[in-house]
Formats: sequence, structure tokens, C-alpha cells
Amino acid sequence: MKIAMPYLNGQVNPHFGQSREFVIFDTDGKQITGRKIINSQDFCHNHEGMAGLLKDEGVEVVITGGIGYSMIAALQGLGFKIITGASGDASRVAEDYLNGRLVTDNVQICGCGGHEHGL
Repeated sequence: MKIAMPYLNGQVNPHFGQSREFVIFDTDGKQITGRKIINSQDFCHNHEGMAGLLKDEGVEVVITGGIGYSMIAALQGLGFKIITGASGDASRVAEDYLNGRLVTDNVQICGCGGHEHGL
């Protein structure tokens, strides 16, 4: 199974749509067996493009902090499992998910509308 997260300086990026990088973890059972960073800069706020990029990478699970409704719809349309409200060190989050220990905040939906946020 492959798990993807929006990535910023080793952490889960709190804003999915602005993430310029994603980390993809390869897993086997409860173990992380590999890790890859992909550049997603060309797909910021491009819902179908981002969902397609992750699908092409073989991702099945997306773990994120905040995410917008349109992005959720694009991911769900391609069959992804989506977990929201995650934060902290991306490797730790992946390990916690694999071992049933992931604790997330309430669902965090970004309804900001405008896309002029800065990083």
C-alpha cells in the first residue's frame, strides 16, 4: 500500500492545495519500506491533476491536515481513502496510521474560497 501526504519541511503540510511537495510512503503490513518525495508545484489547486498524479504513483491512502471540498471530491472519485486533521512529522504520522495509533483533529475542511494564501 502507498500512503501520500502533503509535505513541508518533514511535516504534514496543513494546506493540501498549496503543497508543492508530497511524500509517498511504500508500506508492507505495518512497516514503511520506502519513501519518495514528488514535486506537485504544477498541480497546486488543480484538483483533477493532483488526484491523477497521486493515482499514477499508485497511492491508495491520502493523509492530510486541511483540504477543500473540491479536492476531497476529486480524490474520492478515484477511490482514495482520505484521512484529515493530521499534523506533525510525516514519518511518525505514517507509522501511527499503519499501527492504528493515528489521532487526528476534527475534520479540517478548507473553505477559504480564494487561492491567494502565501506559504
